Amino acid sequence: MGRRVSPVPQLEVSKNDQKQARRVETNIPQRLDRLPWSRWHMKMVIALGITWLLDGLEVTLAGSLASLLQDKRALGLTGVQVGASATGYLAGAVAGALFFGWLTDRLGRKKLFLITLALYLSATAATAFSWNFTSFLLFRVLTGAGIGGEYAAINSAIDELVPARVRGNVDLVINATFWIGAALGSGGTLLLLNSGAVQPTFAWRLAFGIGAVLGLIILLLRRHVPESPRWLMLRGYEKEANEIVESIEQHVKNEKGDLSAPEGSLKITVRDHTPFADVWRAMLRDQPKRSALGFVLMVGQSFFYNAVFFTYGLVLSQFFKVASERVSLFILPLALSNFVGPLILGRFFDSIGRRRMISGTYALAGLLLIGSAIFFRSGRMGPVGQDLWFCAIFFVASSAASSAYLTVSEVFPLEIRAFAISIFYAIGTLAGGVGAPSLFARLIASGSRAELFWGYLLGAVLMLAGAVVEAIWGVNAERQSLESISKPLQSED
Repeated sequence: MGRRVSPVPQLEVSKNDQKQARRVETNIPQRLDRLPWSRWHMKMVIALGITWLLDGLEVTLAGSLASLLQDKRALGLTGVQVGASATGYLAGAVAGALFFGWLTDRLGRKKLFLITLALYLSATAATAFSWNFTSFLLFRVLTGAGIGGEYAAINSAIDELVPARVRGNVDLVINATFWIGAALGSGGTLLLLNSGAVQPTFAWRLAFGIGAVLGLIILLLRRHVPESPRWLMLRGYEKEANEIVESIEQHVKNEKGDLSAPEGSLKITVRDHTPFADVWRAMLRDQPKRSALGFVLMVGQSFFYNAVFFTYGLVLSQFFKVASERVSLFILPLALSNFVGPLILGRFFDSIGRRRMISGTYALAGLLLIGSAIFFRSGRMGPVGQDLWFCAIFFVASSAASSAYLTVSEVFPLEIRAFAISIFYAIGTLAGGVGAPSLFARLIASGSRAELFWGYLLGAVLMLAGAVVEAIWGVNAERQSLESISKPLQSED
């Protein structure tokens, strides 16, 4: 049993005349961070973290159904139109991340993670009823906007509710669920298209319905997730913040027994919003090294994955002459490796530390890719050997990529956390989702192993650059409260 809970001090408020800002002293961050991991946290993480699974589902569905959508009995899209719809999804994700990320900091985490999920749900359901290319493109843009907005709202909410001592492990495992979504999308599509129970020309509509049904279930679960008490304290909703934290403490105490007393407090000035000028000042003038760090990590991992993983099927077909119906057999082990990696390595980001683990995983992923590229160029390796190399690479790279999202959600002040996440997500998506696939498509189409070797080398260099920048400018955020990693802009301490 732990120490008994000391009476928790309520927020102390001092008011001057109405023209002056209200000042508040609070220990809400300390109360949340000293809690042990509990069933309450697990339920909250499941309800919120499903975003990554949904994105994996959407990306896989779109790729798996590409050829079917070109069937005249379906939508009869051209190859160019299929590509345009994928670009539309990415454009929607970028726009949604930026717009909803800004609103998340201004209006609150809960409002936005309900709105963005509702947008995703309705847009995905509408996609199943598309009647031509224009409608399909519109609904894919809106689906992307919902997913992009989810990233900012969800990652900020999770980090502000999860205890500091396990935040790194939890974030990495949540991000790894992308690959569960990818497996569900692939498996569900294969079942629908090959079971014979549903006509293939109708099955694509049912496939998109999978995402809508899943989104509806999660929307119901999220109704019980509270607003972030940290956000509430910034905006002056002291009573609501205390009520939420007291409820969480009671849930945890019922499961774990008596809780330790919180230590310390924080003094802030209440504001109803953070001006744009303060956002840019904090990111570019006050924290330029952290902004550069986030940029390098996000661009490196996004390019790496979009260039190496998402073109792997083309490489198998072009250079190893693997039949298209057998490509999924080679990709499945890679998806499994991507999921298992963070499950095993995630805990070390909280124990060994952020800087050493992030720089280490980035460096190892880059070095392994160089080794794989050398063997690939020599032509002395078959598809199974290539698969084993890539399994090893993505076992490590998955944790590295997830740590980029963890970094940008930890190293900036509470007032701009969601918007900062959205900015770096947008940068990474544009660099990796647009630039990398087009470059590698040209390299693969050339049929030259030597040319593709240089493409792999570029991906490796970007990961190694991330390792170097992290080693120099990385932040030792393990087991630290968010407020000690980056002091709130409204702090008076």
